[in-house]
Amino acid sequence: MSPRPLDDTIAAIATAPGVGGLAVVRVSGPRAFALADGVFQGAVPLAQAVSHTLHHGWAVDAQGVRLDEVVAAVFRAPRSYTGEDTIEFSCHGGAVPARRVLATLQVAGARLAGPGEFTLRAFLRGRLDLTQAEAVADLVHAETTSAGDLALAQLAGALSERLRAIEERLADAAAEVEARVDFAEDVGGVETPPHVREAIVETTASLDALLAGAPWARAVREGVRVPIVGRPNAGKSSLFNALLGEERAIVTEEPGTTRDRVSERIELAGVTVTLSDTAGVRMATNPVEAMGVARALATLEGAAVVMWVIDASQPFSVDGDMLVASLRERRVLVVLHKSDLESRVAEADVLAHVDPSLARLVRVSSATGEGHDALRASLAELLGADRAGSLAGAVANPRHAEALIRARASLVRASEVATQGAPGEIVALELREALAAVGEVTGRQVGEDLLERIFARFCIGK
Repeated sequence: MSPRPLDDTIAAIATAPGVGGLAVVRVSGPRAFALADGVFQGAVPLAQAVSHTLHHGWAVDAQGVRLDEVVAAVFRAPRSYTGEDTIEFSCHGGAVPARRVLATLQVAGARLAGPGEFTLRAFLRGRLDLTQAEAVADLVHAETTSAGDLALAQLAGALSERLRAIEERLADAAAEVEARVDFAEDVGGVETPPHVREAIVETTASLDALLAGAPWARAVREGVRVPIVGRPNAGKSSLFNALLGEERAIVTEEPGTTRDRVSERIELAGVTVTLSDTAGVRMATNPVEAMGVARALATLEGAAVVMWVIDASQPFSVDGDMLVASLRERRVLVVLHKSDLESRVAEADVLAHVDPSLARLVRVSSATGEGHDALRASLAELLGADRAGSLAGAVANPRHAEALIRARASLVRASEVATQGAPGEIVALELREALAAVGEVTGRQVGEDLLERIFARFCIGK
């Protein structure tokens, strides 16, 4: 069911507001040519124009008063972005021209498009599957070259192709199991044959391969938060400034200088990383410092990685350390700071307080720059760069990952019951559940509410 009608004609400004060279007004739908010709004066009517051609003329109101000099681009169905007849008017940039053209189209009968409605129509008319449609929004919001490349690969169908192969394999396996149930006497029973069990295992492995790179792909898509925490005077602000390449945080010899969180963004291996310099964590009697400590601890929630800075020139102790209990189940980059000085910290003593499988340790000096390359490499590894592989066809969207995790769980259950010789009906049910979960990603199994949520994040005019 379509959440919005497809039998009307929609229009919107497709370019960002503000002063610029051009502004584009897009109109799409069954009456696109009739409405566009009502506001366009050129050498020939747009309704007579060949698809994929440009036409110079004037935009006029209902009384024939000129609104702007424009160029009209003509796209005939189905060879348009939406799959419908579409005209795009290139107006002069600025606040007035495009708004006047859009208002005239609305008076003529066009409906103002909702967020992402042009892309929604492209999906509903089969021009894009849902993963490709969502990639459009990702491309618009991309803040790094890597995020843009990831979105472009998804828009080009890299993820769609991998999921289509999985869907076909699941559909074939489910159909064969169901056929054996329906014709048990003819095929000699309802148990799942070995080649179907093998197909289930191989499809599970395909999902595992997709999901393995998901953490890094999501980091590329969305960016991550990395708080820098530790005791006062551990050198957090010095490290923060060194990573930024500028003196952003105040650095003094006096412990407790940083009272509030200071955040800045850097790009690391194509990922936008928001670093936060936080107050030193200790039992504070000063109410302002105590607020800073509370905020420092709060930054741990939702952080992709925690950078735990320890002054390696001082004896290590966790007595009274409020951080340690919060780090055990987190991804932690342990930074033994001030490595230019004589070390008084044993690495084993520190690593005993974190999960070794979720932690990395580096020795760094902000004074000399020693260890900064290793720190960046270790941070990228903790974020998932070592498991990423190619970003082409990667699973970056958390909605996609959640659905594919459910699909995998269904396949694991299908494999278990098939191996146990359970009736085919049970195996087929799990296979259909997996197929439905994958269909939520591609759009084969999608409801109106989900579509509304997805396209609500789009901008109007896209």
